[in-house]
Amino acid sequence: MHAVRRVWPGLMVAGTVALAVGFISEHYGGPAFLLALLLGMAFNFLAGDARVRPGIDLAARTVLRAGVMLLGIRITFDRIAELGPGPVLLAACGVLLSLAGGLVFARLAGRSREEGLLSGGAVGICGASAAMAIAAALPRTPQAERLTLLTVIGVTALSTIAMVLYPLLASTLGLGETQAGILFGATIHDVAQVLGAGLTVSPQAGDIATFVKLVRVACLLPVVVAIGWLYRHGAGEAGAGGAAAKQPLLPPFLVGFVALVVLGSLVPLPPMVVDTVSGFSRACLLVAIAALGVKTSFGDLFSLGWKPLVLLVAETLLLLAFALGAVLFLL
Repeated sequence: MHAVRRVWPGLMVAGTVALAVGFISEHYGGPAFLLALLLGMAFNFLAGDARVRPGIDLAARTVLRAGVMLLGIRITFDRIAELGPGPVLLAACGVLLSLAGGLVFARLAGRSREEGLLSGGAVGICGASAAMAIAAALPRTPQAERLTLLTVIGVTALSTIAMVLYPLLASTLGLGETQAGILFGATIHDVAQVLGAGLTVSPQAGDIATFVKLVRVACLLPVVVAIGWLYRHGAGEAGAGGAAAKQPLLPPFLVGFVALVVLGSLVPLPPMVVDTVSGFSRACLLVAIAALGVKTSFGDLFSLGWKPLVLLVAETLLLLAFALGAVLFLL
């Protein structure tokens, strides 16, 4: 009961924003996920409240993962096969390009190799989650915690901006639902914003974006293990890979997502069940994006200083240019 009381105020804030957005979207139209983000940002002043913060964090993390996991019920092997191997290869190559770009840009900017790996991994894989996992595999230094915090704030802010701008870019270029979904999944940093951008276009684009994004998420384990190995054997940092070794083979929400994909592919589920689970997934994601909005402050972005921000922006634009070129000319 104590745990419930601790998270209840924050969950109520995010849930109330989601309910308001659902009403506005249903009666007056407009993209629900974008509205949830913007309305949530209006309540950013609550992010620092000790009574609200635990529930907001829970909504932005656990509720988000539950919503993404439940999306698997709408995806089947047949739909994945329709995409072909191209999007999977695009997502994996994008991760490698972001890591390589991070190292190159960090060197050009006079920043450390660790910052290049951290920012490149966060941009290429899954935003703040990747930053935290990679930080656990890097050597512990007095600057490490601050560097991780700056990366998390910066990549979250850029992901939020991408959620708003990339659908406009896709519309301007005349991309179809499949192309837009692949682009969002291969470029936007955090899962919630990927989904929000995709569902702004259509449910199909949201499904495709989620699948492509989860290919990138699945790259987290080998990247973290490789970084841990690099610093344990290459840089001589004893124990640097210990945290990497503790990483699960796949994040639990990704395991659940895959399990639902398998279930829906092998068992003909009643449409009512699929619609009900999909509706609950959408509700979870609205709550999660509202919570992310509450946590997002552009003032935090401006406080980073210009070099870390330029590094993240350069990596983001590199990934966007690569994925956009592939979508327009190869897929």
